[in-house]
Amino acid sequence: MPVMNDPSPEAQLFHLVSGYWHTQAIYVAAKLRIADLLKDGPRTVDDLATATGTHRQSLYRLLRALSSIGIFSQNDNEQFSLTSLAQPLRSDVPGSQQAMAIMRGEWQYHAWGELLYSIQTGNCAFEKVYGAPLFDYLLQNPKRNELFDDAMTSIHGREASAMLESYDFSGTEKLIDVGGGNGSLLASVLQKFPDMKGILFDRPAVVDRSNEHVRDAGLNHRCQLVAGDFFTSVPSDADTYLLRHIIHDWNDDQSVTILRNCRRAMSNTDRLLVIESVIPTDNEPFFGKWFDLAMMVVPGGMERTEEEYGMLFEAAGFRMNVIRTTMEISVIEGSPV
Repeated sequence: MPVMNDPSPEAQLFHLVSGYWHTQAIYVAAKLRIADLLKDGPRTVDDLATATGTHRQSLYRLLRALSSIGIFSQNDNEQFSLTSLAQPLRSDVPGSQQAMAIMRGEWQYHAWGELLYSIQTGNCAFEKVYGAPLFDYLLQNPKRNELFDDAMTSIHGREASAMLESYDFSGTEKLIDVGGGNGSLLASVLQKFPDMKGILFDRPAVVDRSNEHVRDAGLNHRCQLVAGDFFTSVPSDADTYLLRHIIHDWNDDQSVTILRNCRRAMSNTDRLLVIESVIPTDNEPFFGKWFDLAMMVVPGGMERTEEEYGMLFEAAGFRMNVIRTTMEISVIEGSPV
């Protein structure tokens, strides 16, 4: 078996092939909320096993393995403590990855097991495994829907700052977040621009869940919640239309439908902002290339190149301008033709 620091191609490939070992081990630690149990200091494996209702020796073996890759740290008394890499597995820290680790290691993990099916057929593996499209499945499973919201907030939370630093929202009087989910992005924008008003537009069940988040952010008086279906129509009472990580969930025909519905709602002076990863065409590492596979497997959508976005925008009646940010997302601005 290759050692961890073996630089040979065979050893490197061996560890890549074994990557799901890490994914599943981290998932179990997140599911058991080990990081939350360690936030006040080191604890023995006996304490942790009692608190989690797990088999003591098996839990020890899990934490020992995770400690070997920097997630948790073990001392000579078989006590475990948090490391900097384990801190984001806590549920009570900004940018928590606990929900993401559970979602990726649990129900999305099974869909990824059918990646070959998606490659062979072009169909969505998630639908094959669970018998329903992702967003229908989530509406039927409220606890997983809540987990999905938390996971999306954790992965997209930092993107809000990058977007606000890279794009000039001055002049926007009313912003509509189309498919805005729990409202976290819209809240970030409205908090930075106190004179701006907002509309959160999403499906009825999603809007019902968003109401508490908007209220907790103190934005009830400036943010209107509107229920609907962006495949049918989009509200027209705004001057800037924002879609973050919406278009990548859908195929080209569905995406053009969404964009055209936005165009129908807009005047010729309004703006469309699509926040997505724009895939480069070279061989350089880019997380969006892997996220593209996730879109294929889970919702059945795709990440796109600048040229591919250009074709969507043209078909929907927009001129396009791509504004890069400090992260792997871009603000794709659409101006009505």
